[in-house]
Amino acid sequence: MNKRALSQLDVNGKTVLVRVDFNVPIEQGVEFIANYDHRLRATLPTIEYLLERQCKVVLCSHLGRPGGKVDETLRLAPVGERLAALLGRPVAPLDDCVGPAVSGAVARMSPGDICLLENLRFHAGEESNDAGFSTQLAGLADCFVMDAFAVAHRAHASTVGVPRLLPTAMGLLTQREVESLGVALENPVRPLAALMGGAKVSDKILVLENLLARLDHLFIGGGMAVTFLAAAGKSVGASSVEDDRLDFARDVIARAENSGVAVHLPQDLVVANQFDPNPAEVDTVAMDDVPDGWYVMDIGRSAASAFAVALADCRTILWNGPMGVFEMEQFSAGTRQVAHGIAGLPDATTVVGGGSTAEAVESLGLMDSMTHVSTGGGASLEFLEGRILPGIDAIPDA
Repeated sequence: MNKRALSQLDVNGKTVLVRVDFNVPIEQGVEFIANYDHRLRATLPTIEYLLERQCKVVLCSHLGRPGGKVDETLRLAPVGERLAALLGRPVAPLDDCVGPAVSGAVARMSPGDICLLENLRFHAGEESNDAGFSTQLAGLADCFVMDAFAVAHRAHASTVGVPRLLPTAMGLLTQREVESLGVALENPVRPLAALMGGAKVSDKILVLENLLARLDHLFIGGGMAVTFLAAAGKSVGASSVEDDRLDFARDVIARAENSGVAVHLPQDLVVANQFDPNPAEVDTVAMDDVPDGWYVMDIGRSAASAFAVALADCRTILWNGPMGVFEMEQFSAGTRQVAHGIAGLPDATTVVGGGSTAEAVESLGLMDSMTHVSTGGGASLEFLEGRILPGIDAIPDA
């Protein structure tokens, strides 16, 4: 994928509209933004690159799902405050993202100034990719930089409409995402492993279809493991099984065996008599011994250790999905053990998918110990599925 890079776009002294992804979990309270600011920090290199070239930097993002109308709880000003702290310089929040007042504010900016437009999704034209809304956004700047990989799978006004109207390039974050995920797919150092978790097999079907023939090892944990264990004839108690995916799971196992891909399923499991953060009873059992009526909540200590040991022999690791119900502290040990096992492997490229996996790695303080942690949940999945992402496709070729 050879898309125009930021270094190939003439930005010197120009007004640059930058699509960023500042969709942080603000519902936890603005005081906690600093705990989940990976997406802000990941965009700093692009912003600093533009500031060094005396640009006027106009940032735009969405936040949450306001449904095309103003939602006072989803204003971006608090996010701008955190960004200003990270940059060590002011970030001016604007009250809207289009209109005469916004145009006037941008026109009054000086080189080296930064402003943050209000939530794009306060306007229905953003998600509908309205041509008029795209034109208003594009009218604010001389050129456009796409640095919101996390929404590159959305055909919205700010991801595909604006690039049709302005000279456009990838930001440094988007370039790093495309290169890191692309190398892992197209030219990995072997052995290549996929570590797959999360709640559902159905969420990962296309990823598995695209990756399986390329892999040397496939590790399966999380809720996905429940369906794979059921497909292998194991009892999984009261755990939710995707009955319509059992044949697919059996097919994956058979195809892997036929092509020499080693499939690793958890040999022990943490189970509970209630699907609850604080169940009355918790136990660790062998994969064959899940009690009737109990729930699989995490991979066991022995399984996590075995996964970590085997992964240490791999040279490229793609990780997408926690190993258990990570959001419940009591059932986060498997994810923590595996994460610490692969963090900082000296001879391995570790690429972590976005969404809940990135949040887990961030909460463990291991961001800098992985080769690349994607900012995109759905976008990274679709990229690994081999799909064309509209927001990347809209960037001109180099």
